Amino acid sequence: MQKLSQMPNIGVILENLLIAAGIASPEALKALGSKSAFIKIKNIDPTACLNKLYALEGAIQGQRRHALSACTKKELKCFFESLKK
Repeated sequence: MQKLSQMPNIGVILENLLIAAGIASPEALKALGSKSAFIKIKNIDPTACLNKLYALEGAIQGQRRHALSACTKKELKCFFESLKK
C-alpha cells in the first residue's frame, strides 16, 4: 500500500491533513500511531474531532472505524478528552 487513501477510513481530506502534518505514507502513520498522528493533525486543524481519531486507529488496524472494539473506543475517547484540559 503506497497511498494513505488506500487505507480504510482515509479519504482525500484526511489524507491531505496527514500529509500537511508530515505523515506521508501508511507506514509512517502506523509507526507514529493514531494518538501521535491525531495530535499532529489537531495542531493544524483545531476542529479535528473524535471521529478522526477513530478513523486513524481503524486505518492502522485495517478496519472501518465502526468496527473498533468498545475497549479501544473508550481508550481513544479518554485520550481525546484529555486533550481538552
